[in-house]
Amino acid sequence: MKLIGYFRSSAAFRVRIALNLKGIAVEHAFRHLRKGEQRLPDYVAINPQKLVPALVLDSGEVLTQSMAILEYLDETHPNPPLLPTDPVGRARVRSLALIPTADIHPIQNLRVMAYLRERYEQSEEATFAWSRHWIETGFEAYEASIAGNRHTGSYSHGDRPTMADLCLVPQVFNAARFKVDMSRFPTIQRVHATCMKHPAFDAAQPSKQPDAEP
Repeated sequence: MKLIGYFRSSAAFRVRIALNLKGIAVEHAFRHLRKGEQRLPDYVAINPQKLVPALVLDSGEVLTQSMAILEYLDETHPNPPLLPTDPVGRARVRSLALIPTADIHPIQNLRVMAYLRERYEQSEEATFAWSRHWIETGFEAYEASIAGNRHTGSYSHGDRPTMADLCLVPQVFNAARFKVDMSRFPTIQRVHATCMKHPAFDAAQPSKQPDAEP
């Protein structure tokens, strides 16, 4: 398989963690988002969404959208599982995962910030303030959902990594870029620290990718 990503992409980061956890070796290819390489015709031909990641299967089929890719990997390589076995636990993990992936990331990513700058003539400072607001709003909900909850363990749910952690960690990295005050979110900080001690998370972080830039 081949994973097409970008070192700083939160969505690609999630998938890299899953591949590492499951011990799946893939070929890595890259599209530089800030240079617009995701909009080149050869890439649009395989991913009309013009986003990363894309996972090219051995069959030639192309999977897009990180959450769909995570589900595919979990179904085809079930160990270790990314979801609990019980229905309530599975729903809780999916709900937590959707806070960063649906409520935060889509409205503070690169193309949204570019649109704010170009269409509404917002400054870099203003677009960063926009991003901080939505990260903080989402993190307030995530923190409240895991702090003191009996299902929260070393990780967001229990004592092994789940899909929720795969989605949380890249957003914490984004929060650092946007200078979010993480002292407000102690449980998120604790879970993030636990995750980053795990080799699968550590190896997936942006600075350790072949296309990483300062």
